Amino acid sequence: MQYLARGLSYCPGQHESAGKRLSGRIRKGNQWLRAAFIHAAHAAGRTQTYLGEHYRQIGKRRGKKRAAVAVGHSILIIFYHMMLTGEHYQEKGVTFLHERDKQRQQRCLVQRLERLGYEVSVQPQPAA
Repeated sequence: MQYLARGLSYCPGQHESAGKRLSGRIRKGNQWLRAAFIHAAHAAGRTQTYLGEHYRQIGKRRGKKRAAVAVGHSILIIFYHMMLTGEHYQEKGVTFLHERDKQRQQRCLVQRLERLGYEVSVQPQPAA
């Protein structure tokens, strides 16, 4: 799947040094393909979907242009899987990323307390 994006020269770069991500420019490839995916990513960023939320989260941290490249790459990967398997796209929804981040944050906080020497058991709070 990465080979398709790399072959079309629409793969975000992976330049890293000492754990710090440096410039990750995409290579020169088909300018029409790149423009189409960038436009699709910007359009997806204005929707209330998984791709729109993904665009907004990356856009906050790294900027709108980098977010457009990342979401365009995700669209390309989704398209590839749809063509390969013949399945329809299943929308994950906006809450997918929020729930995943919530679970990750909970796990990290529990591990942090355990490293400090506490025994932790997590119980969900009953609804009021």
